[in-house]
Amino acid sequence: MADLRGFDANTVEPNDSFDPLPNGDYLCIITASEMKPTKAGDGAFLELELQVLDGPHQGRKLWDRLNLNNANETAVRIARGALSSICRAVGIPQPQDSCELHDLPLLVKVACKKRDDTDEMTNVIKGYKRRDAGVATPPPPPMPAPGSPATIPFSAPVAPRSGGAPWKRN
Repeated sequence: MADLRGFDANTVEPNDSFDPLPNGDYLCIITASEMKPTKAGDGAFLELELQVLDGPHQGRKLWDRLNLNNANETAVRIARGALSSICRAVGIPQPQDSCELHDLPLLVKVACKKRDDTDEMTNVIKGYKRRDAGVATPPPPPMPAPGSPATIPFSAPVAPRSGGAPWKRN
């Protein structure tokens, strides 16, 4: 039993649905991490909890599991690649502890997939990028060549020729 005196549901917005987030890139932070044993007990995975920082899904949580210690070499290779992406995205190339990766913004590529066990849709994390990787910066306009029309000083408009509209040929 818990003492809930002082709580008024009328003063707190209720949680939205827990439908999966739409596919896309989300600005997130890692809020928690923990090494956990695999179900078979023959390895361990790093479980990451992430939180969306902005947009209409601000505050929503996501999770990822990185199989860093596993009999399946492919699973370990994928997990180490994901961890490398996270480290590069947050600027911590050689972390000593997973908590060093917490509270640092990064872009998380999220997709939806159907769960094998329940056929319900769920989110999966497909990748990690630096925070500024999703912001396209347009290149500066090219500088005009010397003597081109863009570098000729502006002068007063030329009076139209006699004999009709200036855009018509005589």
